[in-house]
Amino acid sequence: PTVKCRLAAMQRDASGASEEEESELSQSENDDATWVSWFCSLKGNEFFVEVDEDFIQDDFNLTGLSTQVPFYEHALDLILDVDAPRDAGLSEEQQDSIEAAAELLYGLIHARYIITPRGLAGMLDKFKHIHFGRCPRVFCQGQAVLPVGQSDIPRTHTCKTFCPKC
Repeated sequence: PTVKCRLAAMQRDASGASEEEESELSQSENDDATWVSWFCSLKGNEFFVEVDEDFIQDDFNLTGLSTQVPFYEHALDLILDVDAPRDAGLSEEQQDSIEAAAELLYGLIHARYIITPRGLAGMLDKFKHIHFGRCPRVFCQGQAVLPVGQSDIPRTHTCKTFCPKC
């Protein structure tokens, strides 16, 4: 065998897994990602912090949200990755409505979470790592900005950014 083949064999023996096996492992790790981490990683959702599952499961933190969100129970099950039968008698349109409701519900839960100590710590970490962006003004010298919601009512205003130096 050539030097490259022997080197690949030694690496495979040392790691205990081939590249193909490693690829399968990393793919299965991606399959294990939660709905929350998937949702927060989507483009446009950079301002969201991953809410702890314990916080979402606590009924006290969800008080009053069931009246604001259609398909509340299904949406909550989707967020918590509860295995629901795909053929639960729901049409494709209802599935889309549940997904939209889950996004709305997560936003409402997130708004409550970020005012807790753990939520504030998550937001501080994102601020320090400049996940929210920088101020475009030259005099602010690239100051990190913070997201600001102008209303508690969903879909009334878009999120703005605040520069502490301006």
